[in-house]
Amino acid sequence: MRVVNQPIRKKDAMALVTGKPVYTGDLVEKNALVVKLLHSPHANAIIQEIDISVAMKVPGIEAIFTYKDVPQKRFTMAGQTYPEPSPYDRLIMDQHVRYNGDIVAIVAGENEKAVNKAMKLIKVKYDVLPAVLDFRTAKDNETLVHPEENWIANCPVGADNKRNLCAHEVSGHGDIDAVMADCDIVMERTYHTKANSQAMMETFRTYTYMDTYGRLNILSATQIVFHVRRIVAQALDIPKSKVRVTKPRIGGGFGAKQTSVTEVYPAFVTWKTGKPAYLVYSRKETQTSGCPRHEMELTVKIGAMKDGRIRALEVYTLSNTGAYGEHGPTTVGLSGHKPIPLYNKYQEAHRFSYDVVYTNVQAAGAYRGYGATQGIFAVETIVNELAAELKMDPVALRELNIVREGQVMPAYYGETCNSCALDRCLAATAERIKWNEKYPCKDMGNGKIRSVGVAMSMQGSSISNCDVGGATIKLNDDGFYALHIGAADMGTGCDTVLAQMAAEVMECDVDNIIVYGADTDISPYDSGSYASSTTYLTGNAVADACTKLRESLQKIGASIMGCGVEETGFDGKKVYRLEVMEGEKNEVSLVDIATASMVNNYYETQFTSMVSSPVSPPPFMVGMAEVEIDTETGDIKVLNYEATVDCGTPINPNLARVQTEGGIGQGIGMALYEDITYGADGAIAENSFMQYKIPTRQDVGRIHVEFEASYEPSQHFGAKSIGEVVINTPSPAIAHAVYNATGVWFRELPITPEKILKGLQEKNK
Repeated sequence: MRVVNQPIRKKDAMALVTGKPVYTGDLVEKNALVVKLLHSPHANAIIQEIDISVAMKVPGIEAIFTYKDVPQKRFTMAGQTYPEPSPYDRLIMDQHVRYNGDIVAIVAGENEKAVNKAMKLIKVKYDVLPAVLDFRTAKDNETLVHPEENWIANCPVGADNKRNLCAHEVSGHGDIDAVMADCDIVMERTYHTKANSQAMMETFRTYTYMDTYGRLNILSATQIVFHVRRIVAQALDIPKSKVRVTKPRIGGGFGAKQTSVTEVYPAFVTWKTGKPAYLVYSRKETQTSGCPRHEMELTVKIGAMKDGRIRALEVYTLSNTGAYGEHGPTTVGLSGHKPIPLYNKYQEAHRFSYDVVYTNVQAAGAYRGYGATQGIFAVETIVNELAAELKMDPVALRELNIVREGQVMPAYYGETCNSCALDRCLAATAERIKWNEKYPCKDMGNGKIRSVGVAMSMQGSSISNCDVGGATIKLNDDGFYALHIGAADMGTGCDTVLAQMAAEVMECDVDNIIVYGADTDISPYDSGSYASSTTYLTGNAVADACTKLRESLQKIGASIMGCGVEETGFDGKKVYRLEVMEGEKNEVSLVDIATASMVNNYYETQFTSMVSSPVSPPPFMVGMAEVEIDTETGDIKVLNYEATVDCGTPINPNLARVQTEGGIGQGIGMALYEDITYGADGAIAENSFMQYKIPTRQDVGRIHVEFEASYEPSQHFGAKSIGEVVINTPSPAIAHAVYNATGVWFRELPITPEKILKGLQEKNK
């Protein structure tokens, strides 16, 4: 291929390095009202009285809104395809505040100084209630997080607000109990992953204004323009036709901006006052009133034979959705449906069950990996524990059991694995890290030990039978193309990748493709940039639309030349006769076709394609970590991380490699540094980067990424996703390496030096 599978530079690369990209804040009018939110200091309370009279007297204050002023229409902030699986359990503001950080008042003023002063003058009297802070005690707790009668569940996900349940399900295949009973060895372990903050550079922010036609315009750093339109219309109880949502450049999302965290509040201010409004979350608000990764506790049971054949897997997940149900019913599914199919070869039975519970802590949301990250940590760790129990090399154990191309995967919705290079990924990674030489560990002297660990992962490529990818391609009058998409580029380079696909079909340079997106008034419908869907699904829409345009161009050219379409060819610049005819017109340029289409309206030069997929082909990855541990202090350093990815055809190998390296860095942060803890009042202690530790480049060691390409037949260019699968292996691989160095299993993240030292001391007693 000429353009696809080539390391094309990002279309916005030069603009980025020269400081030219336009973010939300760059587009705000100078006279926009400054909007800030007053947050609850209590985890569970009823507002008895709220007095804004003194605050309203502050010069420059435009409006202060409380629960008394908002529509009593519940909604969810989760950016998901309608009908949303998440219950409708929110109001814009509620008299009942459900976590330390919940919204109590919206303050809008002419300047920040006035707003800050008014915030301090709002007097609130609370009736403080008992709070459910431990998610292990939430189910059927006498304290209900959502006792209200107008709580709504639109989908049958097993939700029951009278039991603090946001979702519940049991699924499986085969007789799990009988197979387990027939296994030589059965192991059961429990693993705990904490909440993690996405820690994107650009915090949540939204700018809103009314246009000439009385429509509410929302400019926001969001991954989900079409879902935001629906969410805001539902929350404000206004027609969707009155709302337009556009996305400027985004300074990182990682799933956080799949939740409509800030859009509703300035939108409400603008709708009420008619004035433009701008809300920016501080880093503290982003950490404490955002939408972090779900805390999960996973109990895994595995049944195997002495020769290493894994015959049965059972996973029970307890997931903490927090005070609201955003993404709770959907995230949890990946904790079982992604790790269990990895061991498909000899698997005779599996069972996957889960409970998602409400608690009085910050509501969780979407974060890269979306539940698979937690599930893979648990399942990959118990497989490594099984290898230790069997005294078997964990790489050999995986080679024996991994899913192979052509196999049906019962735990993955019964899909057939039509593209899979997982075996080659495993072999290549082991060779590069020199697994046979370094496993399990080497004593370096001075109390330092170096060791290696391994893990595998898989993800998906869009949500099958649900997500929609959309693209419109148009020939412009001087022969270049405009590509309109509804997917949101978050810095991942999807504008470039989709332009490469268009350029491949149209046989032109990438510079001839101008990409526009995402705008609910102009872009074709697209579910949004999440669920690893853009390259696979929106890419198919781009290819389909371009194929239609290409066919139309040949028809137009043939018509102009007065010959049959079958007599013509297309080379990206012109339509030409396959056989030159003397005295006849033998070629028609794109400029000529574009000009002709402007005076003959039966010449069609714009096409839209919207596609869904009945399957979600999984990408695969193998990661191996080499660490050094100081047994005297517990200090741990990641020296080397080798990774091999099967994402089908990498559309842009450079961007795919950078995606992988970034995901591995985030995964190392989850494994070793990132932690969220709650005080007795439900307050998050890690409310800034002084407390919430994320790794720098110096903390992640050497990261080396390679690709083992397969070919996915359901995608136009054989591509699968890569955005999420890359974050899943570091936690279990590092936990395995720590065991190989210390002989201690750590089943709770993060694995800190203090925990390592304590584990060594207890082991050596």
